[in-house]
Amino acid sequence: MASKKKTQNIYASAQASAQKFEAHKAAAAIKKAQQASDNRFALIVSGGAVVAAMVLQLAYFGFGPGQAGSTPAASESVATNSSLVPAPDLALGREWTGSIEVGGSTLAVSLDGAKAPQAVANFLSLANKKFFDGIACHRLTTAGIYVLQCGDPNGDGSGGPGYNWGPIENAPADNLYKEGVLAMARVGGDASSMGSQFFIVYKDSNIPSDAVGGYTVFGKVTKGLSGLNKIIKAGTQDGSSDGKPAIETKLGAIDLK
Repeated sequence: MASKKKTQNIYASAQASAQKFEAHKAAAAIKKAQQASDNRFALIVSGGAVVAAMVLQLAYFGFGPGQAGSTPAASESVATNSSLVPAPDLALGREWTGSIEVGGSTLAVSLDGAKAPQAVANFLSLANKKFFDGIACHRLTTAGIYVLQCGDPNGDGSGGPGYNWGPIENAPADNLYKEGVLAMARVGGDASSMGSQFFIVYKDSNIPSDAVGGYTVFGKVTKGLSGLNKIIKAGTQDGSSDGKPAIETKLGAIDLK
């Protein structure tokens, strides 16, 4: 009897050990699965943040046609400007001439206050406040569209003067932006999203309109555009056809009369 009892105890002990082992395996499996799930979630979150940042930097003031069904109609996108936006009357409906320093080179420019009064008034106001001083040009495109984009205090395509404005003025009907053109950048599909960002066209570029139109042409470089050649030839930091200039390019003094 003692032997039988002992055998039963051994069997019971072995059975309990087996059950304990299986329970341990199950718990470990659950923990492993949970860790994998957590890792996937972390990757999704971090990946989403990267994508969001890229969309913010590249789609904000991006070029190209709007996406069907995703952009507002022109009548819906032009909102009344806030009181922060300089009045178009400041442009005086006339031509303004002077110079803009870009990357250490002086570009002679003329601004068309008659055809683009809101854009010119805004540019004059910001220039007079020295808003642009020391701001780096954050975008250079070198294929298909040939522009140097400047005017963002954040330096990544997401910034502005603290207000937005519209409407689009003086956009070319044929979507051809001639060499030397100064034009306002904006959010795709939003005619009232202009702020302080503008671009300099250094070579004739066909920039497609989107659902709300083209891009406001407010002036042109009349002399000195070749001063940007070194910056253009150096390309972008990452070697792509659309990115930050490899050579840091800052805006300097702006003198307009």
